[in-house]
Amino acid sequence: MATRDQDIIAVIKEQIERFGAAVTITNVGTVIEVGDGIARIHGLGEAAYNELLQFPHDITGLALNLEEDNVGAVILGDCSKIKEGDEVKATGRVIEIPVGDALIGRVVDPLGRPLDGKGPIKAGKTRPVERVAPDVTKRSPVDTPVLTGIKAIDSMIPIGRGQRELIIGDRFTGKSAIVLDSIIAQKGQNLICIYVAIGQKTSKVAQAIATLEKFGAMEYTIIVAADSSDPAPLQYIAPYAGCAIGEEFMEQGKDALILYDDLYKHAWAYRQLSLLLRRPPGREAYPGDIFYLHSRLLERAAKLSKEQGGGSLTALPIIETQLGDISAYIPTNVISITDGQIYLEPDLFNAGIRPAINVGLSVSRVGGSAQRKAMRQVAGRLRLELAQFRELEAFAKFGSEELDKATRDQLERGRRITEILKQPMQTPMSLGKQASILYAVTNGYLDDVPVEKVIPWEENFHRFMETNHPEIEKKIDTEYEIKPETENLLKTAITEFKQGSTF
Repeated sequence: MATRDQDIIAVIKEQIERFGAAVTITNVGTVIEVGDGIARIHGLGEAAYNELLQFPHDITGLALNLEEDNVGAVILGDCSKIKEGDEVKATGRVIEIPVGDALIGRVVDPLGRPLDGKGPIKAGKTRPVERVAPDVTKRSPVDTPVLTGIKAIDSMIPIGRGQRELIIGDRFTGKSAIVLDSIIAQKGQNLICIYVAIGQKTSKVAQAIATLEKFGAMEYTIIVAADSSDPAPLQYIAPYAGCAIGEEFMEQGKDALILYDDLYKHAWAYRQLSLLLRRPPGREAYPGDIFYLHSRLLERAAKLSKEQGGGSLTALPIIETQLGDISAYIPTNVISITDGQIYLEPDLFNAGIRPAINVGLSVSRVGGSAQRKAMRQVAGRLRLELAQFRELEAFAKFGSEELDKATRDQLERGRRITEILKQPMQTPMSLGKQASILYAVTNGYLDDVPVEKVIPWEENFHRFMETNHPEIEKKIDTEYEIKPETENLLKTAITEFKQGSTF
């Protein structure tokens, strides 16, 4: 009996000691329904939109639907461990991700958790995943190029730092290849790259990582991966998370390039969430809401003014079309909120023209402002001659025998330009290399070379220039233009190569 009295006394003493301690108020709710990665929670009346919720088993969730009597939340983890009656705590924090230099060279999920097995990420700072885009007064015009190393893009559809350029086309037309080549080309260009893989096969993401490591591109690249096996909520968050990482560099005055692969799968992930959360169609209609989904993402890409640090975030979103239908609602929406598009055509791809860029449907609304002077000097005539060639080629099919010499010469020139614009994967070119070969073809130096030998001619020409005249391409790379004396040296070098070649 005495022992029991002592126990009671001990409990009373403990309660007296704890009396007056600081009271912690926690917003706690109860799971009333769970399934398909969605939980409905009663009792979280103070929860905010996009607030992180703490479920049992160290699982986090995201509050998306704030209704009168319950909160609809998506579960960012294994929902099979959550059951009705579980206690849920509001964290008071909106969803955020670690940012900064510690992420460079790493592969992370949309919550910033490492996926590469290289240990924890020691980032000293976090940022909210979603944020309002910089307003007009904080921006400046695009005036510096993002050199992709791809001749057809840098010459005719230039991309500038701070621009949003859509890459659009059917499956298996080389969209991801352009993205990876653009990353590889940034070596030594002071551009941090962020590759966001949304709903891709794990094997494809692993292949992309292997390619980037092979070329030493992971030294300046961050990969945010939400694979096809990941829950829809993670795929929905992924591009916003990648954008937040890029914004940190932009606000530090640095230049960043973000690549979304692809936003079509992002739209599908959002649609899945909308259906499960039972969002009313009047408010969250698929076409209309997808526009808002992508516009609030892409508007965050910007070139900041000098007063704001002068940094930039360039966005290259990918959209997959179905049977070339670029007038469907998702492609149309994204076309309307970007600064141009690069359209990849299946017919060109199947014909062996790679990259399969349709010059007629592709456009950069920034234009020459995003080009170095050297490229403007050679590319002005290029686009015109290629467009004329496409028109004449269609006309010539009806009777090429009756064409005059000028028309036949134009057709032959166009065929050689088409060959020169072909480029194998993972072979990005410097500005000097691109300018020299495009100068040669637009000035008629290849007119006497048989069409089937144009590609070997180009390969030999680049080797000749590297061996005998490396200073010419270096001058173009450093001066950003073809000065009269450089042009004379280039003419002499081309003539010298032609005299010594067997083509």
